[in-house]
Amino acid sequence: MTEWSIGDVLDEVASAVPDREMTVCGGRRSTFAESAVRTRRLASFLVDQGLGVNTPQSEHERWECGQDRVALIMRNDLFPDAMIACLKARVVPVNVNYNYTAREIAELLDYVRPRAVMYHRSFGPEFAAALTAEGIELLIEVDDGSDVPSIEGSVSFDDAVAQGDPDRALPSSPDDMIMQCTGGTTGRPKGVLWRQSDLYVSSLAGNDYESATDLHNIALTGGQVWFAMSPLVHAAGIWTAFSGLLTGQTVVLFDDRERFDARSVLETAEREKVSLMTMVGDAYAAPIVAELRRTTYDLSSMYAIGTGGAATNPIHKTALLECLPNVTVIDGYGSSETGGLGFYTSQKGALGETFGLRPGGTVVSADRSRILEPGDDEIGWTARIGRVPLGYFRDQAASEATFPVVGGERMSIPGDRATLDADGTVRLLGRDSLVVNTGGEKVFVEEVEAVIRRQPGITDALVLGRASDRWGQEVVALVALDPGSEETEESLRSLCKSELAGFKAPKAVIFVEQVGRLGNGKPDYRWAKAAIESYAADAAVPATSSH
Repeated sequence: MTEWSIGDVLDEVASAVPDREMTVCGGRRSTFAESAVRTRRLASFLVDQGLGVNTPQSEHERWECGQDRVALIMRNDLFPDAMIACLKARVVPVNVNYNYTAREIAELLDYVRPRAVMYHRSFGPEFAAALTAEGIELLIEVDDGSDVPSIEGSVSFDDAVAQGDPDRALPSSPDDMIMQCTGGTTGRPKGVLWRQSDLYVSSLAGNDYESATDLHNIALTGGQVWFAMSPLVHAAGIWTAFSGLLTGQTVVLFDDRERFDARSVLETAEREKVSLMTMVGDAYAAPIVAELRRTTYDLSSMYAIGTGGAATNPIHKTALLECLPNVTVIDGYGSSETGGLGFYTSQKGALGETFGLRPGGTVVSADRSRILEPGDDEIGWTARIGRVPLGYFRDQAASEATFPVVGGERMSIPGDRATLDADGTVRLLGRDSLVVNTGGEKVFVEEVEAVIRRQPGITDALVLGRASDRWGQEVVALVALDPGSEETEESLRSLCKSELAGFKAPKAVIFVEQVGRLGNGKPDYRWAKAAIESYAADAAVPATSSH
């Protein structure tokens, strides 16, 4: 079996299609050859600064890391080059969400302990204290057109590249690490430690190819244009972009210096003759549908829209397929802990519901003692066997819990509950940490959300639990309505009771102007809990109060 490091794959693809554009982002267009040289130069610069492998990974526990880390606090532009350069230098790139507050950035960097940080210049003033903290020895600043002053002692990305040797041969290993930080929707992000080869096969359209000839042939038959709208600070965005560029596709990256704008997105898709476009849930789908209904675009080159990371309302999915009847919508399912685990497709008039599993995907029993057989009615856990992460950085207990050994094989069990249908497909129920235990009954919030969100007149909905003296917990729905909608709390509770067991219906429906979501489209549960607390406080104010 021949395993590959990601930097080596990029170089082989570049040797096969050197003049093909690899990435397009705003006004920057880079060919495969240009990126191969740029990443080699930057890797050489990092090595010259003393960064690299300190001790072999074989001398460490699986939640430890023997390589230096480089935090990437970057927008989409040049993110792939920065990440690949790190991998070529045998340092560990770490995706850091630039939407975090300065405090959250500081806490995450304290956890990751990077020796270097690459960041776009406009983030410098806000995160300066974190970027200059003890232990960070090198700052590489990427020009994003901002006129803010540079942090003293930083080196520009372009200067770092210029100082690197373009002809230096740097050894690599498929055992070298990548760290992917989780979204942190329900707590502090965790750093998931992957071997490069395992992530390449699990999530980046790779395989254990016998020779470089296989990589060349794949690249030569490529040449499609993929539009990765998802931000690369999240694993799902990285997987999409790298699945494209490592197979020789041109990858258009959303220029996230600007706010998301559906018109700009569709104009870009039309201009670049995009074949595949990826997005994250309703935060992207709803405005795209609205724009498609307002304006006509020539999207005849597009054959698929991929969506993942957050649920997409069936209403929006149906509308997408009505506007683009020749397109297939592909719903992907996975996590930072499993890689891409499964998918299903929808076409006009036929929406999918259950996920077909990729190699290694399975469902294990509730007690994690056995693998379920198709048709078993037990509610178990989604899992992956084989090419899975080593563990969570600096967290032995969480590593052993999420990546246990079952039946002699190490698995990844990230915490999603599911059943395995008779045809071998997975029916996803939801994240166990979000299950509401009300009066002794378990409610999977995604099931309730699905019922509410497919109702006409609903813009978005989020369901979660709150403390209850009577039930222990009770189900609460936060709902955003379309303008002119006549839905009421009672009508939505009645709707839920008509399709679900009575205990699953929300005890309260709170109408909000907009459901809070993070930059990657996932629910913002901190916002949601604050909204529920605020509603409860307002409801407790007597009617005679000046409030």
